[in-house]
Amino acid sequence: MKKQDTLKLLKECDAGVKMGVASIDSILDYVHTYSLKSYLRDCKIAHEKLGREIETLLDHYHEEGKNPNPIATGIAKMKTNIRLALDESDKTVADVVSDGCHMGVKSLHRYLNQYEHADEKSKNITQSLIRQEEQLAVHLRKFL
Repeated sequence: MKKQDTLKLLKECDAGVKMGVASIDSILDYVHTYSLKSYLRDCKIAHEKLGREIETLLDHYHEEGKNPNPIATGIAKMKTNIRLALDESDKTVADVVSDGCHMGVKSLHRYLNQYEHADEKSKNITQSLIRQEEQLAVHLRKFL
């Protein structure tokens, strides 16, 4: 049970990191403020680093990662495109990314509860990802 929960938690984190990186990539061209663009790039780098750590652990178990749900990805992309078509401001970018952060944190907490028998290392990775998302959302407040 512990190994199964560990793998499921790591895979959900992998999907979350991939979604976060893809979301940042898709929105960077709309950012006007250097400080916001710089912070988003730094966050992307931190997510990618955590993603490599997750991949290493999954490789240890001879498991593949997980891609984000294509329906969720499509809906998020559509919502983002509509909001940015109406207003290409940093405020809109910050609002869209903040929404994504909050949804990610909520999902990650749900997975921590669902896969309670996961090992401590995978739980710590999940907590690190939660902290990254929470910090990004806090930092974005000044752009709202």
